[in-house]
Amino acid sequence: MKFAHIIFSGLFALTVFSAYADSGMPEKSVNIFAEIYEKLDSVQWGGKNIGVVIEGLENLSPHAHLAATDDRIILVWRDSIVGNYQQPQKGDWLQYGKITTSLIDKMRARDSGLAALSNEEIYERAVAALMQGIDESGKYISRETILNNSGNRILTSVGLSGWRENNGDFRVGAIVQGSPADMAGIKVGDLIDVVNGRDVSKMTDTELDSVFQGLNSGTAKLHLLTPSGNRNVVLRRATIVLADADIIYRPIDKGGLLEIVVNEMTDNATNIVNEALAKYKNIDGIILDLRAASGTDAKAATKMAGLFMGAKPVMRVSQTAGEDVEYVPGGDAVTDANIVVLTSNTTRGTAEGLASAIYENGRGVLVGTPTAGAARIATRIDLSNGGALELLNKSIKSVGGYALDGRGIFPIVCLSNIRSSKQQNAFFVNVINNDFKIQDFNKDDKVNVASVRRGCPVITSGDDEDMMSMAVATKILTDKTVYNRLIAE
Repeated sequence: MKFAHIIFSGLFALTVFSAYADSGMPEKSVNIFAEIYEKLDSVQWGGKNIGVVIEGLENLSPHAHLAATDDRIILVWRDSIVGNYQQPQKGDWLQYGKITTSLIDKMRARDSGLAALSNEEIYERAVAALMQGIDESGKYISRETILNNSGNRILTSVGLSGWRENNGDFRVGAIVQGSPADMAGIKVGDLIDVVNGRDVSKMTDTELDSVFQGLNSGTAKLHLLTPSGNRNVVLRRATIVLADADIIYRPIDKGGLLEIVVNEMTDNATNIVNEALAKYKNIDGIILDLRAASGTDAKAATKMAGLFMGAKPVMRVSQTAGEDVEYVPGGDAVTDANIVVLTSNTTRGTAEGLASAIYENGRGVLVGTPTAGAARIATRIDLSNGGALELLNKSIKSVGGYALDGRGIFPIVCLSNIRSSKQQNAFFVNVINNDFKIQDFNKDDKVNVASVRRGCPVITSGDDEDMMSMAVATKILTDKTVYNRLIAE
């Protein structure tokens, strides 16, 4: 609720509005909202309650303020109360659905932007607003989105599209599910006014398109104007993704390195990696690139970890109002090759759990910059209209019990501190001479996360990052003294 100080001392003297008075939304919406409330109740409202969920509807307009007390549901528009409903009996989801459609109709009648939307568009926005009442990352997934993502994952660039406003700024019109833009929480309707330090209004369409649709692994630094305030976002551009994991074999001298680029932590990605490890058995090392990896399937991430670690604990998952569940793969590891894990600020979800497991079990060296600290797992709730709700109500912890969500994993080797060849050479000399004294922040649960991130900042040049990553990873894997010293740290 935007204004918690609204006072209802004269509550029962106010006009009581009927939930049947408005008829803008179709009747089927009442039933769908009723279904949504019933299903959210089955997952304990993600640790919240129905009042908090309904108050999320105020996100539809900056002029709307909602308060759901034990007895009433109040809609304030600017300074006037325009909706006052009695709280339904517990479990009367149909009545909650009627009140919800009435609230939406009242807002549409007063907001020209909402009035211009179709019933389907306002419905999707309303459900998204309800989900954000539970969790800012909660979302509604439409039936069309589910169908469009049922085949191969094809992701180009940062994963957003839209149009120019009259003043030249860029309005986000669509977000590709699972894309960097989606993972960063960018929403349809957000306005982008600055890209990579330049005013969007002064950029040509070609220049803007080259940032959003570039085919290298660079980054896009965006400044967003959103209903909830202004914020800066850094997105790592993705190349076209045709699979959940890509395999690159890099011959070196008499052997070779296997580069595994994971895009999404899925069973399919695990199968691709397993096949590659079976094909390339005599390798000098593995570069496991998780810089753009994400995922919400703990079982799939556990299976992948098992390929490298065998039957050792991978992660713990903590659910709202529940005990931690530990995930352990079955079977033996299929490789004992040395591993360098590449991480970045776009390493998210179960990919953070995998990086943590490899680190905690001493199976690899972490190289890069801190991960996103967005280590949550979604509960997906299917709806009868073909859409679905996604609620991030589970958080990932390391095997040692450290929270990864809101914190992340910190690399042993920070790439942003050894960007030049001279710095890299000095770093490796220090490692070989045993003069490299690492501060392992992963085991310090009281560390100032923001301070660590400032000390190992995001690398803003994608080409630069790729070259550095490969050079440093190759040196670590091809020099056993360096590798063993770093593992021992």
